[in-house]
Amino acid sequence: MGNEEKCPCLEICPIHMVLNLLGGKWKLQILCALYNDGPTRFNTLKRKLDGVSNAALTNALRELEEDRLISRVQYNEIPPRVEYDILPCCETLMPIIEQLTTWNYERMLAEGLL
Repeated sequence: MGNEEKCPCLEICPIHMVLNLLGGKWKLQILCALYNDGPTRFNTLKRKLDGVSNAALTNALRELEEDRLISRVQYNEIPPRVEYDILPCCETLMPIIEQLTTWNYERMLAEGLL
């Protein structure tokens, strides 16, 4: 039995939509970094996310911007400066992410994984 048979609403399922919005290796880490540090330049963000390639970071930032979770501000300076920051709607997401983190930490402690 495939997922389509188990969940006929898969295309409009809110969980499916959230996973599409936040899925990927780097998006949650980017959001957490911007939430904690405020407006951040590309190279500073890249240094915080150990192991992310330029292409992966660029793609994740573009998707988050397209989904209106972050903003990209380009300043008319020489050299050019671009900063990324979370948008107000994303600030309400951060306590949920913190709850998920706490839940998983407690689960791992209970199972002796930490």
